[in-house]
Amino acid sequence: QVHLVESGGGLVQGGGSLRLSCAASERTFSSYAMGWFRQAPGKEREFVAAISRTFDSTTYSDSVKGRFTISRDNSENTAYLQMDSLKPDDTAVYYCAAKRTVLLPRVAGEYEYWGQGTQVTVSS
Repeated sequence: QVHLVESGGGLVQGGGSLRLSCAASERTFSSYAMGWFRQAPGKEREFVAAISRTFDSTTYSDSVKGRFTISRDNSENTAYLQMDSLKPDDTAVYYCAAKRTVLLPRVAGEYEYWGQGTQVTVSS
């Protein structure tokens, strides 16, 4: 069982930045691909970004590519999502997720473990 805890959310003005963190309880964190998803009110959960377990591969949704950066520190069992040039449309609850795989999943249903989420609100 992997326990994930997100932090770093908050209220920011449009054009601003936030960095989300996802701390994992698992000592074999480096065996897991990590993903970030988000869910706005009334909408389905959508893929944001993912990073492979050896952090040599990343993938992003078109809506955040060039503005968000996913990274990880396997020595700290933590994944990050740096969010720059934030827009009001980025407002959502952001979730991190983990899957023990060599692949780079983009589908929520493929992930095994989820955090509780952190709220990001971008004002116009």
